[in-house]
Amino acid sequence: MAAIAFSLFWWLTRPTLSFRQGDPSLEGGDPAKGRLVFTAGLCNACHATPGQDDPMKLGGGLALASPFGTFRVPNISSDPVEGIGAWSAADLANALVDGVSPKGQHYYPAFPYVGYTGMHVEDIRDLYAYLRTLPAAHGKPPPHDLPLIFRIRRMIGIWKLLYFRPGMTQAQMSTDTLVTRGSYLAEVMSHCAECHSSRNLFGAIKPSTRFAGGIDPEGTGFVPNITAQRLSQWSENDIAAMLKSGQTPDHGTVGSSMADVVSNLAALPESDRRAIAHYVKTLPARPTTNP
Repeated sequence: MAAIAFSLFWWLTRPTLSFRQGDPSLEGGDPAKGRLVFTAGLCNACHATPGQDDPMKLGGGLALASPFGTFRVPNISSDPVEGIGAWSAADLANALVDGVSPKGQHYYPAFPYVGYTGMHVEDIRDLYAYLRTLPAAHGKPPPHDLPLIFRIRRMIGIWKLLYFRPGMTQAQMSTDTLVTRGSYLAEVMSHCAECHSSRNLFGAIKPSTRFAGGIDPEGTGFVPNITAQRLSQWSENDIAAMLKSGQTPDHGTVGSSMADVVSNLAALPESDRRAIAHYVKTLPARPTTNP
């Protein structure tokens, strides 16, 4: 019985891959378009090496505190040994869509593949092409600092069974092109709900709190509610302007990790910021969970 139970566990928690090596759908990416994907995905906000001024030095090392321990963001530069320079396009696609490494291991959901899983294939191939143009950053970040039980990556397969479906996305298809584009940017690329939501005991987003803010995932304060519960007095122009300048309608300034978000979104076309603003204004009002 124990052998059967273990075999069942091993089968249910196996990493699954959506892309095979040499997949033709991932060939021929455009680095110029990939730069915009990289920017919208906020990649350098986490992967830029702390303590230096070059946002394209993607040596990782940023410490992400959580109730489960401290995660260290990896090197995603073009270094073939310590970065991802030796990765194929399929390796990158499977990391983003399935949360699986080239070694066939589950990634911790501190890497927001729960949002990225909805990425369009053309965006993945363009991103891959762009990443290959960036310089190598030498050095390997320290390992994650986690209790022993959380170091067993196979256990993440159980978490995925409960809370993750590859390819499933919260992005909406609508006759309103602004909603379609804005939801793709907010739900998938910029994964806004990853910060602007509350989480359950297992670290998964509580659907009833999506975009309603709450305790910062790193436990360092509170993330604001961005539904109509709090932003009813903000216009679409106000939101779009904040995403470009960091200035709020009441003459405040965004701070903390949102400052990094703004520095990236400010580099997107104005139409994309307006699409995000338009989508945010469609979010249903939800109360912020009490701490």
